[in-house]
Amino acid sequence: MGLNDLHGRSISYLRLSVTDRCNLRCRYCMPPDGVSKLSHNDILSFEDLHRIARQSVALGIEKIRVTGGEPLVRKDVVGFLATLATIEGLKEMVLTTNGLLLREMAADLRRAGVQRLNVSLDSLSRETFSMITRGGDLNKVLDGIAAAEEAGFPPVKLNVVVMRGINDSEVLDFAALTLSKPYAVRFIEYMPTMMEPGTISHCVTGREILEQVARRYPLLPLSDCDTAGPARSFKIIGAAGTIGVITPMSSKFCESCNRIRITASGRAKGCLFDSEGVDLKPFLQCNNDKLREILYRIMREKPAHHMLLDSDPSRKPFAMAEIGG
Repeated sequence: MGLNDLHGRSISYLRLSVTDRCNLRCRYCMPPDGVSKLSHNDILSFEDLHRIARQSVALGIEKIRVTGGEPLVRKDVVGFLATLATIEGLKEMVLTTNGLLLREMAADLRRAGVQRLNVSLDSLSRETFSMITRGGDLNKVLDGIAAAEEAGFPPVKLNVVVMRGINDSEVLDFAALTLSKPYAVRFIEYMPTMMEPGTISHCVTGREILEQVARRYPLLPLSDCDTAGPARSFKIIGAAGTIGVITPMSSKFCESCNRIRITASGRAKGCLFDSEGVDLKPFLQCNNDKLREILYRIMREKPAHHMLLDSDPSRKPFAMAEIGG
């Protein structure tokens, strides 16, 4: 059981970014020219990341998701994951990836102790996939998913950011994948975090997505486990897999949010949309008691809800790649 915050939520889930770098340039994640890369000295060492993870678990974190950027581009990440897997009290250690390097790394990741994979996959069309990712190769991702299955991973979760006029016509194609494959397909509402003019129009609501699927297939609602995160899950009757919707725009799930985030540069955030966060680097120079004390404060004082749609002039645009999603 995680630590309860001031709003009664049990905080049991840590998203840990190990790099801001990525081998794709997805349109909803970063601007065309990418983001300014952090210097080597600005990125936390694996030793510091492990220490933060260990103290977080001591406070009640039960699940750690390793993210980036793209986590698999960081050198020696497999060894780091193997050390994370040994933390006493940690129940789940999972990883989100764009899948480009999975074909070569899946077996090593499984041996390191990664229990499950989320793969970002926003289109099943090679042309659309290349357009969204600014040049990505869909075949490499599909090969990586196949390699993960061969390595013994449970069925992958596929994360699909649905964008009006771009890939919303593929919702039924993704839902149909679950008929014969035990995938968990999760449709995510587009979030205009970079605040570019007109991008709010790309958002397709979770309700629209579910209505589109339900017109073709009968859906059963499912209950989610405590560490599953914000997805509301459903199953097409008779299907091998499941679908889910994540609705940060149309229906804030903040009242059930159970996570905190650590960026690759060491900023701790109680909310994805917290523009500043708390710099943990000074506390990494202190003993474990001090580090645990600040982590405890971040968990306890997690904001009641996000401000993405609020008209706050102080809110700054940001690229998802800089935070770890």
